[in-house]
Amino acid sequence: MLSCGDVGAMLDDIRTKPFITHDDVVRLNFIKSDGGYHFRRHFRQGLRSHVIEVLRGTDIDAEKFGIERDGIRRYPRARPLRILRLFRTRLAGLEDALDEIRRVKLVERYLAPDFLARSNEFIVEYVTAGGRGILLCGLQEYVNGEILNPWGLLSGDRLIETLYDHLFPPQEQPSHRSRWAETVRAEGARFIACIKQMIIETGHVPDLAGMGNLVIVPSGVIKLVDINNIAQVAFTPEIDLDDKGYPVCDKSIEALAHLEAKLLGNTIDPTERMYRFFLNPERMGRVSEKERLFYRDFKFRNGMESAR
Repeated sequence: MLSCGDVGAMLDDIRTKPFITHDDVVRLNFIKSDGGYHFRRHFRQGLRSHVIEVLRGTDIDAEKFGIERDGIRRYPRARPLRILRLFRTRLAGLEDALDEIRRVKLVERYLAPDFLARSNEFIVEYVTAGGRGILLCGLQEYVNGEILNPWGLLSGDRLIETLYDHLFPPQEQPSHRSRWAETVRAEGARFIACIKQMIIETGHVPDLAGMGNLVIVPSGVIKLVDINNIAQVAFTPEIDLDDKGYPVCDKSIEALAHLEAKLLGNTIDPTERMYRFFLNPERMGRVSEKERLFYRDFKFRNGMESAR
């Protein structure tokens, strides 16, 4: 399906587009498709990547035209085989791409295989109307589950109401519901411990704050699905922003604290250095202002792109 062959197509740069379609993908010089696969925009898009579902063509046909069984026509939604990520950032050279891959491998070391949507990263020569360059891509496992919002209602019965009832049919027994909640808390404790270990040992944290970055699967395990934004944890007065202007480090530490308090029912330890530093009320006030400016600029950029 994937090929690095150059078909010589001189196309608009997909990195500048707010979203891309199946036709955009199959026209890419490094994609070889015989029509057996369909590429569809995933409903959760990343700021740093186009997120594309890779689907079987036959499954798309069943979704469109239906399958008749026992006199009833059903229209099952096609389920992705993989997720294709196409990095939006223009990379200056090979070393920049390798740096991005090294950060992904860093997260893999601490979260894979249990808590991470594994991805095979690859670098291709990308041909556009502006010439040739390199593009970082990833072919990632598809994770079927519900978004876990650290700022959501995750304590006690709310965990059941907001997540369990969306993952399982209503006829499941109450005993299964309570066992599942216990599993989520146990797996949540393991996930939080892995993140803390990564912060302590490497001084880096993945983006836990972005909407849709964390997904909970039916087994009760938490999966990190957005692996393209990994921040350095710097204990400095300045609030570090990522390349889009978002205070990802501070907000990820805040998200971790919410998960620990809500999923585990823990009182956040004020003597823990990470929480004491990043959850300082004065600092959090400055972070909120940075976040407000980010969303203001984000709306402006989106409006400009939609007008093109």
